[in-house]
Amino acid sequence: MSANPQPLQVGTVLFDGFELLDAFGPLEMLGMLKPAPVLSMLAEHPGSIRSNQGPCCVAEAPLAGETPLDILLVPGGMGTRRELGNPAFLDALRRRSETAKIVASVCTGSALLAKAGVLEGRRATTNKRAFRFVASLGANVTWVPEARWVEDGKYFTSSGVSAGMDMALGLIHHLFGPEACAEAASRAEYEWHSDKGWDPFAKQNGLS
Repeated sequence: MSANPQPLQVGTVLFDGFELLDAFGPLEMLGMLKPAPVLSMLAEHPGSIRSNQGPCCVAEAPLAGETPLDILLVPGGMGTRRELGNPAFLDALRRRSETAKIVASVCTGSALLAKAGVLEGRRATTNKRAFRFVASLGANVTWVPEARWVEDGKYFTSSGVSAGMDMALGLIHHLFGPEACAEAASRAEYEWHSDKGWDPFAKQNGLS
């Protein structure tokens, strides 16, 4: 696909303790597209959601809603640990993941997807500092220890925090081609790590 005729519908999952850059880094890159995507914030209980860093963001819509999404974005953050024990949240995440055209996670967001059961039989990655913990949540997931991001069907999973921006540009490349990707990176004044296998952080954390 070389052009974007209709705005993408992008829903970002928020929960107390989400990581700011996990959510807003990819949204910044996707927001460079023309026409601009429609960005919505989703939460189990809509309202003010506090990030891991402190600032709050307002979720306007329920995660359990049925508005069609082109992309479901799942950030990580310290709050993922709590949501791993929240059956209602995980069930809503599973349902939204099944209906979204593309599901993208950043950092330990893949832990939530694994616990929700949607990564079964797929390849995925996560934050290398939390790799062993996250991998323990999905025995039937092929966890890739050395990868900036991993693509498997409609699922895009990325490594820690800033890796979400590289994944988002990879997603733009996948959907709209190299010119749209290059334009988004240029407008953001960002040097894209286009190699999915580039991952010095795996070695730093004893994974390669």
